[in-house]
Amino acid sequence: MKEILELLQSDARLTPGQIAVMLNRDEEEVARTIKEMEEKKIILGYFTLINWDKLEEERVSAIIEVKLSPQREVGFDAMAERIYRFPEVGSVRLMSGAYDLAVMINGRTMKEVAHFVSHKLATIENVISTCTHFVLKTYKYHGTIVEDMESDRRLVVTP
Repeated sequence: MKEILELLQSDARLTPGQIAVMLNRDEEEVARTIKEMEEKKIILGYFTLINWDKLEEERVSAIIEVKLSPQREVGFDAMAERIYRFPEVGSVRLMSGAYDLAVMINGRTMKEVAHFVSHKLATIENVISTCTHFVLKTYKYHGTIVEDMESDRRLVVTP
């Protein structure tokens, strides 16, 4: 099971047939295992990694740290759910440290992100404070190097 997951994580386009060949297993067994993992919510979905910087349109990503006052009996879970329901939000993670949640959002402009923070996020009851960090450049994402800057770094030798 773990080998199948690792292969799919590195390339979600792999077919059960290709995975079966790579792992020396039966194709039907691989397909059945994948279907079971999808049903058990081990595999949650498949996505395409896009380098948005290559497009001509403006796009802004931000990481927002959120400090919360946890709710009785549900802790941070109910607050996290309320936040991850916003369509702008790409991910929400409970964190250790000075802030409780790390919220990743995408918008068309910095102003749009600022509007989300000031009008939607900061106004939620039990949100104590926020700290917004705009992403300036992404070098590696989900284990993939976004723009490989590797070049021949040998010194040129001239006679």
